[in-house]
Amino acid sequence: MAFITEEQIQKYRQDGYLVLEGFFSPEECDALRERMAVIVERMDVPLHCRTEFSTEQEEQLKTQGSADYFMSSGDKIRFFFEKGVFDSQGDFLVPRGHSVNKIGHALHASEPVFKNVTHSPKVQELSRKLDFKQPVVVQSMYIFKQPGIGGEVTPHQDATFLYTEPLGRVMGVWIALEDATEENGCLWFIPGSHKTGITRRMVRTPAGTFPRTQFIGSERTYADEKFVMAPVKKGSLILIHGEVVHRSAMNSSNHSRHVYTFHIMESENTRWSAENWLQPTQELPFPSLYT
Repeated sequence: MAFITEEQIQKYRQDGYLVLEGFFSPEECDALRERMAVIVERMDVPLHCRTEFSTEQEEQLKTQGSADYFMSSGDKIRFFFEKGVFDSQGDFLVPRGHSVNKIGHALHASEPVFKNVTHSPKVQELSRKLDFKQPVVVQSMYIFKQPGIGGEVTPHQDATFLYTEPLGRVMGVWIALEDATEENGCLWFIPGSHKTGITRRMVRTPAGTFPRTQFIGSERTYADEKFVMAPVKKGSLILIHGEVVHRSAMNSSNHSRHVYTFHIMESENTRWSAENWLQPTQELPFPSLYT
């Protein structure tokens, strides 16, 4: 079975994104959701969420703790929460399963169920058809988009955060584990916007300084009417070019919008920026997509 046609490849190159309906079965999606439910049930609340803060200095330490937790998450499984889900002691104000914004960034390496999907023969074949010679997996995330509180994601390009030289070497693979609709915050894209480079980057600040990252340059402004909505059914896969502009609205519905997503990079003749927040580690060099 061909997972992608020549016509679809051309559409991806032209638009900077591509929807592939029914790429994964409902059963494959459910296996990821079931495993994630176990991970959430067993999770430890990070220390910076548990401390009671009052003074400005303590608030700064909390922010710094949060930043350190994020910056060192590239080779671990870490939990990132929605606003307002903890009391001052770090106890849940909402059900555990409704508290998490996302989990990242090494599910593809640490969790067999997620690893199997990331490296599935279908995904490997897809990458070969798109001419990836030596693709590596740089990060993975499980995004919850919680009912009623799942926040807006403003227009951005993934290469702002995952910068390579040359550009054009990173691609997102976005798997809908539930239907993604206009109401629960599906993706919107500006077709063709991957052809004009990027104007903003998030870079590491010098060692010992705080905050740990800063933005250089600024995001362009984009007219609303340029965005095209991409609602998809459970099991659909969306390919996202590293420079295509995309966004998602807040989840205003009473249905979640669970997604598993990961990024791959063509490592052949590519330099991964040492200024990116995410860096390979001795414990987890970026693993090859091809097994």
